[in-house]
Amino acid sequence: MTMLIGVTHRHPDILSGSPVVFVGTRVPVRSLFDYLEGGDTLDEFLHQFPSVKREQAIAVLDAAYESVTDDAHPA
Repeated sequence: MTMLIGVTHRHPDILSGSPVVFVGTRVPVRSLFDYLEGGDTLDEFLHQFPSVKREQAIAVLDAAYESVTDDAHPA
């Protein structure tokens, strides 16, 4: 299981506390998914948000993958 401790966090003083942001940045995790959904690559996202580390983005993507596949039952 991918752990997001040290990768993402919520804080009431950062973006009103509601979105989860990458640790050490003010970049909402949602931005990563918006970029990918829009057809951009991970490299393009990282270029636009240089404060986000590649390892952070990959950890979030791994956690998202695991969240939808861990409980999946083969057909």
